[in-house]
Amino acid sequence: MSEELKSGFVTLIGRPNAGKSTLMNHLVGQKIAITSKKPQTTRNRIRSVFTDEREQIVFVDTPGITNAKNKLGEYMVDAAEKTISDVDLVLYLVEPSPKIGPGDRHIIETLKTVKVPVVLVINKIDKIQRDEVLSVIDAYSREMEFDQVLQVSALRGTYTDDVIDTIFSYLPEGPMYYDVEAVTDMPERAIIAELIREKALRALDDEVPHGIAVAIDTMKKRKNTKIIDIDATIVCERDSHKGIIIGKKGSMLKKIGSLAREDIEDMVGMQVNLKLWVKVKKDWRDSDFLIKNFGYDRSEL
Repeated sequence: MSEELKSGFVTLIGRPNAGKSTLMNHLVGQKIAITSKKPQTTRNRIRSVFTDEREQIVFVDTPGITNAKNKLGEYMVDAAEKTISDVDLVLYLVEPSPKIGPGDRHIIETLKTVKVPVVLVINKIDKIQRDEVLSVIDAYSREMEFDQVLQVSALRGTYTDDVIDTIFSYLPEGPMYYDVEAVTDMPERAIIAELIREKALRALDDEVPHGIAVAIDTMKKRKNTKIIDIDATIVCERDSHKGIIIGKKGSMLKKIGSLAREDIEDMVGMQVNLKLWVKVKKDWRDSDFLIKNFGYDRSEL
C-alpha cells in the first residue's frame, strides 16, 4: 500500500445551527444532510464520503448537543456523544463569538476526554471582521488546547479546502471504506424522508417542526418510464399541528411537497410524483417504539 493513501472517520460536532450539515454538504459536494435555522434539524448520525487521489474521508455528521427533553432528545445526545469515541479526528464547529455559553462548555468538557485530535473550526467568518476572529480564538483556547484552529464560511465555501487538507494530515494510512462513487451510506428512502422534513422545517411555524417525522410509505418506479411514485406521511404530535401542516385548502402541504419534489428529482435524476399525507401520533417523541419506527434506533448507535 502506498504511504500517501489515507482514510479514516471524522466527526463534526457542535451546538445546533453551528453549520455542521452545511459544511459537510459543501465538503462532499452534494446535499446529504438537511439544513435549516431551527434546532433539531439533524437527528441521526449521517455518514458522507469524500474521495480524491489522497484517498477517503468518511464524515459523520451528528445531531447538535442540547439538553434532552424527551426520548428523541436522549437519542440525539447519545448519537452525538458516542460518535466521538469512534473516529480518527473531531472537528468542533463554533459560532464566531467570543461568548461561550453553557452548551459549548458542556461540549468542551466532553471533548477533553477524547483520545483523538480535536480541531476547532470557527464557522460563519463572513459575518464578522477579520480582527474579531482573534478574540474568538483566544476565548476558546483558554478553555481547551486544540490541535489546530481553522476559520471557514461553510455557506460561502470560504477556506473549505483548508479543512480537507487538514483532515488528511491527521488521518492514518488505510483502505477505502466505500466505492469511489459513494457519497453516503444512507438508504435512498431515508434521504428522501429527510429532504421532505427539511422543507417542512423551513416552511412551518417554530412550534411545529420539533414534533414532526417523515415516513416513506411507498416508493416505486413506473415500468418503462423515468417516473417514480412516492407516497410519504408527515407525522405530527397534535391535531392543531395537523391543520397547520395541511394549511388552508391544502396550501402548506402543497408548498412542502413542491419544494421537496425539486430536490428529490435532482437526487434521483427522474420525474417524481410525490403525494404527502399527514397523521397525528401524540407524543411520539417519548415513545421508544415510535422513535425506533421512524429510524432513531438507539441500539444501532
